[in-house]
Amino acid sequence: MKMLINSPQTVVADALRGLAAAHPELDVDAEARVVVRRDARQGGRVGLVSGGGSGHEPLHAGFVGHGMLSAACPGEVFTSPVPDQMVRAAKAVDSGQGVLFVVKNYTGDVLNFDMAAELAEEDGIRVERVLVNDDVAVTDSLYTAGRRGTGATLFVEKIAGAAAEEGAPLEQVAALARQVNEASGSFGVALSACTTPAKGGPTFDLPDGELELGIGIHGEPGRERRPMMPAREIAEVAVGSVLEDMANAAPVDGPVLALVNGMGATPLLELYGFHAEVARVLAARGVPVARTLVGNYVTSLDMAGCSVTLCRADEEMLRLWDAPVQTAALRWGR
Repeated sequence: MKMLINSPQTVVADALRGLAAAHPELDVDAEARVVVRRDARQGGRVGLVSGGGSGHEPLHAGFVGHGMLSAACPGEVFTSPVPDQMVRAAKAVDSGQGVLFVVKNYTGDVLNFDMAAELAEEDGIRVERVLVNDDVAVTDSLYTAGRRGTGATLFVEKIAGAAAEEGAPLEQVAALARQVNEASGSFGVALSACTTPAKGGPTFDLPDGELELGIGIHGEPGRERRPMMPAREIAEVAVGSVLEDMANAAPVDGPVLALVNGMGATPLLELYGFHAEVARVLAARGVPVARTLVGNYVTSLDMAGCSVTLCRADEEMLRLWDAPVQTAALRWGR
């Protein structure tokens, strides 16, 4: 496989050096693997810290900045960051108002963020943790006990980040982040496997003419494999699965935030065409869409495919979603 890299061993550090060169508003420590917004301690805000394995860009480092994350901790490809990174990030962003850890539900991430929270609290930093577990496809998968954390991570980081930017206290920011997660559901589809730099080949076998329904962001197995289907049928499965799961908690009778997310190798031409089908299914089911985001935001290296994330949004969530944000990958209102 051809890759635009120097070597598998330096791919993460090289990417961080590139991020630093492109975005001087960020403090990027490529050796310690921590990305921090330069003004993180100004204004007495709650700090938001997230992180996870690299390979999901722009998640998480691409969401560090005004109105979103205070810092991110990238691990090696598909590998959790270590507690030392998380503690370093917490110290870099704590202004005395506490720090919120946003944690995707993968076993390594959960264990390491839990350990980091204990260490940070020993150093006098108040820490709250929010677990993102929005995937509706499977539970207890290859990397996870319970439901996986996927596209709703973006919703949590944006809405909680906006609340922190406005000066909300730690407990309120954490409660809002949990509310967003509980109101969200995601479903992913793979048309091809991804290729990790270390392996240099596909991470799993997906024959020509087949797709995998319900995959995770590391290429974990989904619900089932089927012969390739047109976009309209894939949208019926994905949106139907999310709405069915969400209806178990409460009727989906209000507006939703909608994310049509590319897995890394799917062009916008296809993503917008797929979104047309998602919008059609939602309209047919009487679900109004308040806001939409289409693009590559929570990826899986070079996997072809997409995911759909819906969040049942109240007026406060929509207000915070619309609040100004300025990061490497998401920006509006400034």
